[in-house]
Amino acid sequence: AGARGAAMEPECRVLSIQSHVVRGYVGNKAATFPLQVLGFEVDTVNSVQFSNHTGYAHWKGQVLNSDELHELYEGLKLNKVNRYDYVLTGYTRDTSFLAMVVDIVQELKQQNSNLVYVCDPVMGDKWNGEGSMYVPKDLLPVYRDKVVPVADIITPNQFEAELLTGRKIYTEKDALEVMDMLHAMGPETVVITSSDLQAPLGNDYLIALGSHQKTKADGTRITQRIRVESPKVDAVFVGTGDLFAAMLLAWTHKHPNNLKVACEKTVSAMQHVLQRTIKSAKVQAGEGNKPNSAQLELRMVQSKKDIENPEIIVKATVL
Repeated sequence: AGARGAAMEPECRVLSIQSHVVRGYVGNKAATFPLQVLGFEVDTVNSVQFSNHTGYAHWKGQVLNSDELHELYEGLKLNKVNRYDYVLTGYTRDTSFLAMVVDIVQELKQQNSNLVYVCDPVMGDKWNGEGSMYVPKDLLPVYRDKVVPVADIITPNQFEAELLTGRKIYTEKDALEVMDMLHAMGPETVVITSSDLQAPLGNDYLIALGSHQKTKADGTRITQRIRVESPKVDAVFVGTGDLFAAMLLAWTHKHPNNLKVACEKTVSAMQHVLQRTIKSAKVQAGEGNKPNSAQLELRMVQSKKDIENPEIIVKATVL
């Protein structure tokens, strides 16, 4: 039913403003293919164009500035093709670029009040328990005060959720309270994509937490919260957050009031892609060698069927 059902749906269009690489899968390269496979029209603005992701020894390329972003958007507007159902954004290094994204989102929401903005507020991560930012620090107030309030779905990791709320997470209870603080800032759906919380299933598992808060017409609030535990994969992949946000967009669209199913499909598809990638990387690297960045590029095309119709191998727990 999947493919046939998708064909019957009205066209659903995503504006994805993310980085682009010639070789490999991060940013728009990681988001576009899965969204297209799942039936979405994707219009991409490449915030950078690099030869490859920055995990390699070398990279070359160009960065789009806020004026150039504005110019591209103006072209769409002049042709009256600036109506979108979704906006998706990821890694950005520049405050004026990010502020311009907010202006565009606000204008698009005036065009279509049902537009959903999915934002991955990429700012940093934890290594060995220590968090550090890998974007300029002046991006934090822009995300906190301008971006998150206009976002509908956000996908921070634990460190980013702590940065946005100014509150540390030590327990699952802390995490749920932090997600409530994030809801209060604007977004209906918050997914903390990874955390260093102790997983009930044990140390080989990574915890993600999701919360969906909807206010009904009569003013009552319904909150749905879930925990997802997925097996850790022992390798450093790049582009997984971009793939996660894109698939979460797709599956929340297909299951609008069921965060549990949307997250199960997203995380299960991720597992299929990562398992296939690590297996293939090890074969390429050869016995006893550690795979390199090129060998660890996500096996996206090879995972088409898993992205389209993921076998559920990771279950979510309703909290």
